[in-house]
Amino acid sequence: MDLNESLKKLVFEKSQLKQLVYSNTLQAFKQFHDTTAEIISLFESENQSSSHVVNFKFSDRGDFEFEVQFAGDILVFLMHTNVFEIPRNHDLMRTQYIREDTTRSYCGIIHIYNFLADSFKYQRDNDLGYLIGRIFINKDQHYFIEGKRELGMLYNNFNTSVLNQDAIQSIIESAIEYTTNFDLLTPPFDEIKVIPVGEIRNDLDKKSIITAKRLGFRFQADN
Repeated sequence: MDLNESLKKLVFEKSQLKQLVYSNTLQAFKQFHDTTAEIISLFESENQSSSHVVNFKFSDRGDFEFEVQFAGDILVFLMHTNVFEIPRNHDLMRTQYIREDTTRSYCGIIHIYNFLADSFKYQRDNDLGYLIGRIFINKDQHYFIEGKRELGMLYNNFNTSVLNQDAIQSIIESAIEYTTNFDLLTPPFDEIKVIPVGEIRNDLDKKSIITAKRLGFRFQADN
């Protein structure tokens, strides 16, 4: 029995494409890891040589995840191990860049989440974090970002943007800048006016009261 030639071509070409995208994404994630660690090291040095007292910490959380703390915030960088195709109704699918080669629409993804440092410190498992950006990387090492303000508006030229060292440093710095300016707002009174007796009887770190930067408010695209 012989293999169908078109099926054989499809399986091998698609597999090779996804392996290349995965390899590019993993390489980029390692660069994000090392560059973030270096930036935090510079912050720590500045912290020690001045009168400032700010917490900075870099932590590995496995092969595809790391976190960084600065002051009262934590950023978690998480690489997804699968390769995705950009949805067909996405604006990028109508660009000349992808029309010339549809395999450019297959991407690996690195997510950036923002959490409150106290949520981890006090093990408040009910607290909420926010996805502030996700980085899409294709076979050409081109990238674009879906994200909030500094991230989403500055890094969206998929046809020309190559993910090099300068771009990675700029993305990390923009993520830190956005997070620093993304303040914790007092939730609406009606969102927290009722609490069960059992919650009050619990210790503070065991309460299920939810804390989040935009609790009770819509978290949507910034204008």
